[in-house]
Amino acid sequence: MRLQPQAPFLGGDGPHTNVVMSCRVRLARNIAGFPFVNRANHTQRAEIANLAKTVLLGIGESERMIWVDLHQSPEQDRDLLVERHLISRQLASSDHPRGVAISENESLSIMVNEEDHLRMQMILPGLQLEAVHERLNQLDDAVESRLDYAFAQRWGYLTACPTNVGTGVRLSVMLHLPGLKLSKEIDRVRRAAKDLNLAVRGYYGEGSESAGDFYQISNQITLGKTEDELRRDFHESMVPAIIDYEQQAREMLLRRNRIRIEDRVHRALAALRNARLLGVEEAMRHLSKLRLGIQLRLINDVDVRAVNGLFLQVQEAHLRLHQQDDTLCEDGLLEARATLVRQALAGGSST
Repeated sequence: MRLQPQAPFLGGDGPHTNVVMSCRVRLARNIAGFPFVNRANHTQRAEIANLAKTVLLGIGESERMIWVDLHQSPEQDRDLLVERHLISRQLASSDHPRGVAISENESLSIMVNEEDHLRMQMILPGLQLEAVHERLNQLDDAVESRLDYAFAQRWGYLTACPTNVGTGVRLSVMLHLPGLKLSKEIDRVRRAAKDLNLAVRGYYGEGSESAGDFYQISNQITLGKTEDELRRDFHESMVPAIIDYEQQAREMLLRRNRIRIEDRVHRALAALRNARLLGVEEAMRHLSKLRLGIQLRLINDVDVRAVNGLFLQVQEAHLRLHQQDDTLCEDGLLEARATLVRQALAGGSST
């Protein structure tokens, strides 16, 4: 399995990338005539996977989709795909016939036999939900022209989880919120999001914790509104409000105690440039502060794109791939991660 040197959603392009690392639209679809995945037997799941593979690899030359048979692929390959947000941990750890179709540039992936028969998603850097939504709808139409979806006139698209019934669409953004975390306002954001029917999850989505001050914000309601209405509310109202809140928090931190923020940022950079052993959680924590320092112009000799890339490269599967050694012990991983970060951030004065 060959992957791009860098995940496209970490490119740093697009609107509001100082706060919005990436945006994603996901569609949940099921094939008519088959039970939901959790009710299907092994033979039916294999039939769904084979049917989906045939359709997805034949939807047009423009996508150049590749197929990964997750039932046969090595564990490290599955871990790489999880770290790149191309598949879920649930799909990676399952033991039934399943797979994923991935576009050549890795912006698009279609999970097969996860919670639903098809989970189509597209990810782009920054806040580009309208473009993502439009492109994913085109793909959805192409697939639906070749497959009969499970659909009810009254309820819309039928899904394994009732919260996805209706449009089956989930809109999400990966937000970097160090200002709100440092100012201890993140719990207020969680409460406000709940009141707005938004889900706040960790770095790897449902069931994961925040890492590096990254939070995934997504809609929880899919029934009773059109896809355009959901996108408009999320893109034009809800997400901009959180972006503004984070930017205000950063400005307030600078106004109230600039020297303390400078100290946190420069200590983080010093640790990253000098550590000989580095755990993934510690690396993510320091990289978060460094990224904040770059955005606040407290650091001027580090490229934010290099920092964005390190959030991915310090993860275990990517680190093993970089070292070309899947037998590294825990201390070996700590040392390799520290060396990788030091080399990536080598530079002069950070003042």
